[in-house]
Amino acid sequence: MQDLVDTLISPQFLATILAAVAVFATILSVVMPILARDQMNQRMRVMALERDKLRSQRLADLTKERGPTKLRRTPKGFMQQIVDRFDLRSQFDNEELRNKLKMAGLRGEAPLVAFMFFRAAAPPLAFIVALIYLFFIAKIEASTNMKLLYAVLAAAAGYYLPNIFIENLAQKRQQAIKITFPEALDMLLICVQSGMSVESSFGKVAKEIANQSVELAEELSLTTAELSYLPDRRVAFENLAKRTALPSVKAVTTALIQAERYGTPVGQALRVMAKENRDIRMAEAEKKAAALPPKLTVPMILFFLPVLFVVILGPAAITFWKMQ
Repeated sequence: MQDLVDTLISPQFLATILAAVAVFATILSVVMPILARDQMNQRMRVMALERDKLRSQRLADLTKERGPTKLRRTPKGFMQQIVDRFDLRSQFDNEELRNKLKMAGLRGEAPLVAFMFFRAAAPPLAFIVALIYLFFIAKIEASTNMKLLYAVLAAAAGYYLPNIFIENLAQKRQQAIKITFPEALDMLLICVQSGMSVESSFGKVAKEIANQSVELAEELSLTTAELSYLPDRRVAFENLAKRTALPSVKAVTTALIQAERYGTPVGQALRVMAKENRDIRMAEAEKKAAALPPKLTVPMILFFLPVLFVVILGPAAITFWKMQ
């Protein structure tokens, strides 16, 4: 046993272990970037598909072609068969739902079909799972009617689960865009002041900001495509505001629309909006810092003060106890 301990604490063994760790870390740092998925290229492929959709819609409007334009292949499979058989599109498919999916970063027919399928399938699945759990797995002392009531409540909750899932995705996406948007706006201002067009500026900023926020790069790339193909540039800016649903982005798009409508310099409008966004971000940071002391009051009372009292009064109590 002593030989094993001496071997483990010997300098030669420790140097060998450190060298092995260093070699492993070096190999890992070289291999991981190669094996990592290129999220930016995947997002850009999605944007290319969305650009083709916008182009086809524009051509359909120009030629006044009637009927829906099938820009993508209709999703095939079990979900699509269920949606078509029960005619779920007439019940769930609307502009509000499509806007929610876009806010969550889900575009195309496949996410729409999946949402409608789970919106219809979640309640019966939740009902069946609740029945199995209540009658066969859980040992709950309740009447059959109460168990059926619990299963019905589970089915009602399952009806809202897809909406909650989409809302969570949209909120996470909005938060990711909100954090990076001030930096993107500063870069957009630099590009415009250097003489680049608005379309080129959006495309350049989308590439530069991709390392910080893939979500914002995706939205800016889609806006670039819309500025290139839509007949009215105002619609492209309004679509960006709708997809993000952020007040800061909406304010910037409104400023860009007014700048193009009235002929005011775009750089001046972007400069004002960049300053306002920096001020807003600083105000939010100060607000969080000001809210920190009240939030720490209860944890300090529950965890810090009892330990402090034990440390301070413990020796005195022990001394008093020995004196008895």
